[in-house]
Amino acid sequence: MRRFIAICGVVFLLAGCAQKASFENLADGKCAGAVADSVNKHVAGQIDALAENEWELAHSFASENFQSNVSIEDFALIISAQYPMLIKNTGYQFNECTVAGSTITQEVSVTSGEQVFNLAYKLTVNGSILGIESAVISKVASRVNA
Repeated sequence: MRRFIAICGVVFLLAGCAQKASFENLADGKCAGAVADSVNKHVAGQIDALAENEWELAHSFASENFQSNVSIEDFALIISAQYPMLIKNTGYQFNECTVAGSTITQEVSVTSGEQVFNLAYKLTVNGSILGIESAVISKVASRVNA
């Protein structure tokens, strides 16, 4: 019985990592509805996993292409060296989301320390599976305390 419960738990966990929405008929332009929700949940899942130092889980939100070319160890080194704000974030906000072909760009503002980092996440769709290809820091600003 314990084995059955453990297997069900693993299946549930793995199913949660693969965000699915209606990606078959993606239209160029702004993200909307289920697509926007899935993109937000997918990116948030990776950011939250990074903040908890859950490297394997964070890596699982990457695209198949990224996962096959970048090991979990290399992923951890890249994030630690170039994106420490994701590990030490104190909050994030989703901004504009756009679709162009099979690529989705999600703008995210991440607060870390006294700075706000604007990142542009590039996600791709492979069948019905969403995956993060990259994130680029597009702007860094000091936080203004009111």
